Amino acid sequence: MTGSSEEPDKAVRLPSLTAIKTRISRAALAFDAWVNASLYEGGRSSGESYERFRERMAVFAFTGWKRFVLDLTSEAATVGAAGAMFVLFLAQSAFNLTSEQGWLKEQDLAVTFLDRYGNEVGRRGIKHDDSLKLNDFPDLMIKALLSTEDRRFYEHYGIDPIGTARALVSNSSGKGNVQGGSTLTQQLAKNLFLSNERSLERKINEAFLAFWLENHLTKNQILKLYLDRAYMGGGTFGAVAAADYYFGKRLQDVTLAEAAMLAGLFKAPTKYSPNVNLPAARGRAVDVLHNMVEAGFVTEGQIQTALRNPATPVVRAKDVTADYYLDWAFTEVKRLADAGKLKNDRVLTVKTALDIRIQKSADQAIENMLRRYGDSYDVDEAGVVIADPDGGVRAMVGGADYGESQFNRAVDAMRQPGSSFKPYVYSAALASGLFKPETAVVDSPVCVGNWCPQNYGRSYSGRQPMWLAVAKSINTIPIKISIALGKGMGITNEWKAAKAGREKIIEMAHAMGVTSPLPDTVSLPIGADDITVLDQASGFAVFANGGRYARAFAATEIRNSSGDVIYRRTDDPAPQVLSSKVTADMNYMLNKVVEEGTARKAQIEGWKVAGKTGTTNNYRDAWFVGYTGALVGAVWFGNDDHSTTNKMTGGSLPAMAWHEIMEPAHQGIEVKPLPGLDERSKPAQAAQTAQGPAPINAAASAAGKLSRRSFEVMSGINGLFRSIDGGQAAAKPDSGKPFKSGAITPGRQGIVPVDVAEGGRFGTP
Repeated sequence: MTGSSEEPDKAVRLPSLTAIKTRISRAALAFDAWVNASLYEGGRSSGESYERFRERMAVFAFTGWKRFVLDLTSEAATVGAAGAMFVLFLAQSAFNLTSEQGWLKEQDLAVTFLDRYGNEVGRRGIKHDDSLKLNDFPDLMIKALLSTEDRRFYEHYGIDPIGTARALVSNSSGKGNVQGGSTLTQQLAKNLFLSNERSLERKINEAFLAFWLENHLTKNQILKLYLDRAYMGGGTFGAVAAADYYFGKRLQDVTLAEAAMLAGLFKAPTKYSPNVNLPAARGRAVDVLHNMVEAGFVTEGQIQTALRNPATPVVRAKDVTADYYLDWAFTEVKRLADAGKLKNDRVLTVKTALDIRIQKSADQAIENMLRRYGDSYDVDEAGVVIADPDGGVRAMVGGADYGESQFNRAVDAMRQPGSSFKPYVYSAALASGLFKPETAVVDSPVCVGNWCPQNYGRSYSGRQPMWLAVAKSINTIPIKISIALGKGMGITNEWKAAKAGREKIIEMAHAMGVTSPLPDTVSLPIGADDITVLDQASGFAVFANGGRYARAFAATEIRNSSGDVIYRRTDDPAPQVLSSKVTADMNYMLNKVVEEGTARKAQIEGWKVAGKTGTTNNYRDAWFVGYTGALVGAVWFGNDDHSTTNKMTGGSLPAMAWHEIMEPAHQGIEVKPLPGLDERSKPAQAAQTAQGPAPINAAASAAGKLSRRSFEVMSGINGLFRSIDGGQAAAKPDSGKPFKSGAITPGRQGIVPVDVAEGGRFGTP
């Protein structure tokens, strides 16, 4: 009975499951049909809509010339939109400069600067702010300015294409009446926000800022700011200060001839300064007078008196203004104020480390070198920093002509140092304990990855003491030292060892006072990273002061308007960066560079001089950084556009300029020895004949124990044969042309600086 009762239950459930499956299948079929129908209807509806759209748009169809105009307009709109986006991209850099609040205000500090002996040498800050309302400016002064600098000032909107075209035509005519293409607004934009560095970026920013100023200021406000802030030579800013400086009178009282002479100063204040070149200043004033007639501001008859009676300036002795120095010192004072170290005082008297006697020597030396050798070496600019061993800056030259360019190449220009960077490498080597000046090193081929540096002339001089490698400025040795430093830390992989060694070198350079970033590149040990002249002076000061850190500074004491001292540079001992032993060894090796190496032109009679030359690839930069026990000096020569010079080396103009500055600076002062050099140079240095620690590449040479003189003789013979072989190889037909100095082997790293022969005892012929 039980079994029969279960069978009917199964029979009842089976039809129920079949029905469910049937319903599901039918629902799926219905959904599929709905989807297909919807897609069909949607497609048909879209097609009908598209046809209706085409019928309606057909009325806008054009053919013939109308179609051409439409297409041209469409393309113009597309290109215009893309151009607008590109222009907006270019404008970002310029408009970022205007984001700072209070950009229109003068500096809120009024600073009077004194030299190290307490004599006033200049002022910076609010001394020329709103000294005269625009309505009180003499009409002749304004007309003289506008006729020469920007006749369409009240008609353009920051940039004047018509005026630029007129200037080009006038200048190309060769009549001598040279006109500028920049508007007053562009010149004001440069004065307010930019430096005088010659670059495409600066000109682009200048154009956008001119538009921005026109949108935020009235024409009269722009004119007033320009008249107040333009540099006029002689350390003066603005027409009011210039009238007093050059003619000893108020601006309201100047004559037509004097106004014309002042107006001629705006573009080239140093070139046309009446105190520097009176004939040139008067010639420029004549051009201004004729411009006033041409512009319709005066008549020919009105200028006759001025032409017959040209302006005569007040007789002044040629002042040493130290403008680059004072600009940098003012920046330092502002930094102290921003840090809260000057409390709330804003009228300040700052005593500096400036030495006017040395500043004058530096100015004259750079002027003489560029005048005598600038054309032959194809070089236009220079930078100089002279400092005490404790970092106090005695003199600074930031360029060839402050009136033409206020860009400070001693502080702000980043340039490759070439071999003048190698002392940081050798300092790290000595500090590691792995090397001594007498350590035998091997000048032979070396590669880091696929990058292989070359010496000058593609020659290798084999085994030699490290001090000789420094004097000869060999390139392979610093690379090998970077590898050895890494291996000294237990790193066996050569690439990783080189990287670790470079990190040690960067750490050493920063500890010695280099503030530049120094990114890690394989060519860093031979001077591929950018650095400033001021950094070099600070770094080498460590050698001159016994191994202590020496941050460059200008202000030694600051007083407020009441005469109270509110800041005094502390005399606390600076931290020790190098041990006395390392310092003595570095002074010994760098002294060899001057006495027997590439920098013999820097020698000063009666003084021990040490230093290092540097020349970068293609002769773009030439350096000499040298020091005595009394002073440190860094000298750079080059061009703003990084163009190559005519084979100028660090042992030529830089070393010559250094000597011309330093020789008079060392007259009449107590002779100070280089720290540790006397003890280091004693005959007891029997290590000259001893085998030093293991060479970097012991397998490359099997030289025995030789005296220092033997090393020199054998190295010279070896270099002679190699230079002969190299010359023959260079002359092979497949080379195409002789091998050029400073060349490198191909590699992914591109061109890097290498020192070239610089005429010293160990220079390659």
